[in-house]
Amino acid sequence: MPYTADPVLPAGTLSGAPQPVLRTGDGLLLRPWRATDAPAVHAAFQDPAMHQWHIRAADSEEEVAGWIEEWRTCWQEERGAQWAVVDAHTDGLLGRVALRGVQLDEGVAEIAYWTTAAARGRGVAPRATTALTRWAFGEVGFHRLELMHATANEASCRVAGKAGFALEGTKRSAALHQDGWHDMHLHARVQGD
Repeated sequence: MPYTADPVLPAGTLSGAPQPVLRTGDGLLLRPWRATDAPAVHAAFQDPAMHQWHIRAADSEEEVAGWIEEWRTCWQEERGAQWAVVDAHTDGLLGRVALRGVQLDEGVAEIAYWTTAAARGRGVAPRATTALTRWAFGEVGFHRLELMHATANEASCRVAGKAGFALEGTKRSAALHQDGWHDMHLHARVQGD
C-alpha cells in the first residue's frame, strides 16, 4: 500500500556515512562509543542516582561491553545513535547522549542522556543535548525531537528547558522504574523552533 506522503528522511540517511564526532564548542566532544569505554560506563552505573532514573543496572564490564557493541550497531541499523560525551581535552567520560526510537519516515527521534556523578551540575547534559539537536535538525533534517523524563526528575526538566525543549504534557504512568510506575513529562522541539 503506497503512502500519501514522501518519507521525511530516506533510508541510508544515517548509515550512509560514518557516525560523526560532534563538538559543543565549549569543551565537550560527542564521539562514537569505543570498546575501551566499558570500564568508565560500568563505573558510572555504580552511582545510586543512575538506578533511580534508569531501568538498567551494570553488573560487569563485560555486560557493558555488550551494551557498547549494541550502541555501535544502532547507527548501521538506523534505529538509534549513541554518543559518548567526553572532555574534549582529556577524553574523560562525562556522560552519554542519544537519539532513540529513530523513525526516518516521520523524521522523529527521542533524545536521551545521562551524566556521570562527577559531571553533574556542570551543564554537560544541556550542552550535549543542544549540540546533538543542532546536528539532528541542521545536518540531518529531522522534523521533530522528543525528550521524556520522570516528572519527579527535576534536574532533567531543567536540562530540557535549557536545551529549548518545550513541555508538551504529561504521559501518565508511562515508564516502569524499580520503584514503580512513573508519570513522564513529554518535551519536544520541531524544525524551526
